[in-house]
Amino acid sequence: MRKGHKKILSLAGIMSLAVFLAACSNSPITSHSTGFWDHYIIYNCSRFIIWLSNNFGGYGMGIIIFTIIVRIIILPLMVYQTKMSVKMQELTPQLKEIQKKYPGRDRESLEKMQAAQQKLYKDAGVHPFASMLPLLVQLPVMWALYQAIWRTHVLRSGSFLWLQLGHNDPYYVLPILAALFTFISSWLSMASMPEQNAMTRSMTWFMPIMVFFMALGFSSAITLYWVVSNAFQVLQVLIFQNPFKIRREREEKQAAERRHRNKIAKAKRKAYRSKRK
Repeated sequence: MRKGHKKILSLAGIMSLAVFLAACSNSPITSHSTGFWDHYIIYNCSRFIIWLSNNFGGYGMGIIIFTIIVRIIILPLMVYQTKMSVKMQELTPQLKEIQKKYPGRDRESLEKMQAAQQKLYKDAGVHPFASMLPLLVQLPVMWALYQAIWRTHVLRSGSFLWLQLGHNDPYYVLPILAALFTFISSWLSMASMPEQNAMTRSMTWFMPIMVFFMALGFSSAITLYWVVSNAFQVLQVLIFQNPFKIRREREEKQAAERRHRNKIAKAKRKAYRSKRK
């Protein structure tokens, strides 16, 4: 499955989860709340953010620290996703060769192409859907944070800098930062790809725009989570998926392969001239 198509499915998943959770209970969260989601997830999430807030300088700092802790916890999963993403990028030329080999749109050609792609993935140790795992982990966390703040009066009425955490950012600073960090993260990730198609380039711009408009409708607390999380993502990409390092290593590998081919061709020509003599 192409990377652009997977992102579209991911966006569809976000929208579906948003619709589902929008219908969830909005009653105040307390120690008497029942149900697994409310009592064990939302309530404990609320208590933890309040504890962080009381010990580290207010509700905004509590959310920031909570976000960093969450990102550190899921970092091994994100590193795994990054490795899979880099491997997928390196397979792009071979995937194109397979598509050229089976250009037909009939069922038999599609089945052969899919079988060849699956074999390539298996031989390379790549799981195409691995990049969706961190998304599936982050979504419940984001919505747990949203409900913990919205359904806890002390958090909903809290403030941070110029923000009322339960309301939108009146100056649009956080939505802009969330979109900006999303763009930087996407651009850095795409910059390491050996080839970029129109879908890939359009997604680099579409994702930040979508994040900006979604953030306009969310409370400042959620947008603050996005800003910190996406800033963390930028640092993560620079450390574990540095496009400048990947491109340099790819160019060095390609140069070494060219030298090897030239060496073999030169040896063949020399052997051919010796044989003619």
